[in-house]
Amino acid sequence: MIHLIPGDPVRGALGPTAPADLVAARRASLGLDDPILVQYAHYLRSLSTGDLGTSLGSQLPVADIVGQRLPATLLLGLLGFLLAVAIAVPLGTLAGVLTRRGHGRRTELGFTTSSIVIATVPDFLLGVGLVYVFGVHLGWLPVAGNESASAYVLPVVSLAVGPAAILARIVRVELVEVLDADYVRTARAKRLAPWKVYLGHALPNALTSALTIGGLLLGSMVAGTVLVENVFAWPGLGSTIVSSILAKDYPLVQAIVLVYGIGVLVVNNVVDVVLALLDPRSMIRED
Repeated sequence: MIHLIPGDPVRGALGPTAPADLVAARRASLGLDDPILVQYAHYLRSLSTGDLGTSLGSQLPVADIVGQRLPATLLLGLLGFLLAVAIAVPLGTLAGVLTRRGHGRRTELGFTTSSIVIATVPDFLLGVGLVYVFGVHLGWLPVAGNESASAYVLPVVSLAVGPAAILARIVRVELVEVLDADYVRTARAKRLAPWKVYLGHALPNALTSALTIGGLLLGSMVAGTVLVENVFAWPGLGSTIVSSILAKDYPLVQAIVLVYGIGVLVVNNVVDVVLALLDPRSMIRED
């Protein structure tokens, strides 16, 4: 797809004043004159040996660039996910308790409506709003970079709010269903304290489905850092892939897309393993 973008990456890398013969020689040395399928075959051959190529713009090994930028993206995605869970689990639990057995119809309607509205707000748009309010208007927090701890606040919040709303709805729905289960009735019959019933018996069983959705959200949040990083000039893979797309830096774009894809696969597999450990019944299949 990136080959369909107009422009010459070699001309962009060498500059507009570079001689035509130098540009042609550079293109030939990089194999860009070959058919696209031939280029792809060469890329797969190099990839099988662990060679991600060299950036067309900076002339640095792509592996080094990815290695420098990846930690910032992973940290941003992880902090956003942890904040989303920290918001969603207590909020969803409280909403589930208040709306169990058909009680609190107004509370249920308000919670469901507000969570849907919040979840539909794009994270980058929320980030722009946070920048204007807390960075430009109030001047409380920095709006770019990651040099200080306070610089993490706005990007992490903008990344976590939407997933937190989605996850809180899942927790509420699952908790309402679990509260009608026989083992919860048994716990109440034993006259256990309400907090022991909710936190010790109901919530752990309600979090199984929430964990599945949480794993999917974590994968999407890591990929979703692309737009958030550009809003906050975050020195991660997100801002790097945008600049490399504009420059048509094929090796760098391909490597970052590959890293994002592997990241999503790893997260999904980790979630499957965790689910199997928490609930062995999830691994049982009917014949």
